[in-house]
Amino acid sequence: EADAALRPLQDTSLGSLTMYVVPEASSLLPQGISIYVGKHRSALVRAGGGLDALRSRLQQLTQVMSFTASSITAALSDRVPDGQLGPDARRHLKSSLGYEITFSLLNPDPKSHAVDWDIEDAVNRYVQPVLDKLSLVANFSVDSQILYYAVLGVTPRFDKESSSFLLSAHSLPHVINPVEARLGSSAASLYPVLNFLLYVPERSHSPLYIQDKDGAPVSTNAFHSPRWGGIMIYNIEAPSSPQASLPLHVDVDMVRVMEVFLAQLRLLFGLSREELPPEFLLESPGNEGLADWELDRLLWAHTVENIATVSTTLTSLAQLLDKIGNIVIKDDVASEVYQAVASAQSAMAELAAGHLHSAFQASKEAVTSSERAFFDPSLLHLLYFPDDQKFAIYIPLFLPMAVPILLSLAKIVREARQRKKEPTKMD
Repeated sequence: EADAALRPLQDTSLGSLTMYVVPEASSLLPQGISIYVGKHRSALVRAGGGLDALRSRLQQLTQVMSFTASSITAALSDRVPDGQLGPDARRHLKSSLGYEITFSLLNPDPKSHAVDWDIEDAVNRYVQPVLDKLSLVANFSVDSQILYYAVLGVTPRFDKESSSFLLSAHSLPHVINPVEARLGSSAASLYPVLNFLLYVPERSHSPLYIQDKDGAPVSTNAFHSPRWGGIMIYNIEAPSSPQASLPLHVDVDMVRVMEVFLAQLRLLFGLSREELPPEFLLESPGNEGLADWELDRLLWAHTVENIATVSTTLTSLAQLLDKIGNIVIKDDVASEVYQAVASAQSAMAELAAGHLHSAFQASKEAVTSSERAFFDPSLLHLLYFPDDQKFAIYIPLFLPMAVPILLSLAKIVREARQRKKEPTKMD
């Protein structure tokens, strides 16, 4: 209630952060809680222990809610040596102007299971509020499909003790490739595709459970692949009587499924919450899926990554133009390069001033301009026509004509030398 009541009083601009210090004896915070982080852009900090203790708490809070050095390292993970990265640094998606989300229901045994899922209603109720919040970051499109006779490609192991089938952690990487060949969603996509698969095991392999590295069953019965998506295995209860007619009609519990998929979506965007001390209390983001300050951190990360991408693209373009000496650069290509440089400089200036939204928009414009310049059609054909290919094309044409010319020149040279050697006749 305090978090909602304080919201109209504070700066609501992107990237802002407001901290309220309450007395040590205040009953506003529960017992044992020193820091409360709301779902907007504010936090409550309990005073006590002197200024040094308060300063330490404020620094802790900044590390959680704001953009830090570790965030920069994660945003630039593709350009940082492996030794300087943590184990999860390259797990989140790279910055893009858009993303395509595909929900797929895999039914490998339609003769036994008639599976019905209300994916449209589930997307509208659970996914769309999150995408509305993320619309500042990128454009999103959502589609769904049902694939029949699509198997995982890995034979699970039967466990006699539990009378179930098990997928071990080391076999999970081999599950994705056979399934991805059936999806077909990334073939014609301009943007990264996020795949969320709900797999209903065939009757001969039911029930099917996923084991972690320690051999314990995974509570969600799901796993996610960095920068790709996630797969959830949805077991169906066996019919009470063996004479039950087939196929069995199954209504999928979309609440349970969407809880898993939304958690995986947060992991893909690097929004997973770290382990915090027990004195921290974080407010749940609710139906929106992410808090306002988490959105700010995501915008910070994508802005920094966009600026680095522009720098890399323009550097590669400059190196290419240096290698091709006779290249002709059109005015529109030059203007795109100038626009990319100006937008990148503007993005860095806006970041330094703390204007997060304008900095992110400028970084997106810089990326767009640099990509247009690099992939301009007038430059593309020169990439595949270097000087050595010119020699390979023209030498067969000129060599037949050059042979008689060279022989004639050699004959002329020989005759000239012979004339010099002959004595001059004297009258």
